[in-house]
This record gives sequence, C-alpha cells and structure tokens, in this order.
Amino acid sequence: QVQLVESGGGLVQPGGSLGLSCVASGTIFGYTMGWYRQAPGKQRELVATITTGGGTTNYADSVKGRFTISRDNAKGTVYLQMESLRPDDTAVYYCNARRDSVYWGQGTQVTVSS
Repeated sequence: QVQLVESGGGLVQPGGSLGLSCVASGTIFGYTMGWYRQAPGKQRELVATITTGGGTTNYADSVKGRFTISRDNAKGTVYLQMESLRPDDTAVYYCNARRDSVYWGQGTQVTVSS
C-alpha cells in the first residue's frame, strides 16, 4: 500500500506561482502518478499525469502551458509547478498513484485570490 502526503498549498494572488509536492511512503517506481483537483461544488478532475519513467506527461487543456508535472523516483516524490495562476484554479489538489491499485493523498488547498 502506498501512502501519499501532499504539501505546498496556500493562498496566492492571480498571476502568481505555487509549487506542490507529494511524498510517497514507499517507492513510486512503476506507478503512473497524477495530480487531480476538486473545486467546491464540482467533480474531481484530472490536472496532470506522468508515467513511471517520466517520459510521458498529460495535462488538462485548462492548465497546459501553465502547469508542469515532474517526478523524482529516488525520492518517492512527484511535483506540480503552477504558474500564471487564475481564480478558477482554486481547489483542493490531490496526488494520485496508479498501478494495480489506486491511491490518493489527503489533498492540499490552493486558493487563488486577490
């Protein structure tokens, strides 16, 4: 079983930047890692995913060109660098690990507001 702990959320002004981290309790090698988010009153949605070797990334259209997902398998960590943040990026951001099973972190709040 993999336990995931997100960090790095907070309050940022529109146009600002924020970096999220997700640390796994064990190895993440072999897992596709992802970031998802859920805004109040909305369904959880995909933000970005990255394959185990980091060779393939996938982004939601709404974040393409602004967000970057990366991973460090040796550290058991996946990152999400967010630039040019907008108010509609406000949500709880969740880390996800997927292989035979799917694991979720507890989430970290990101609020974009002036």
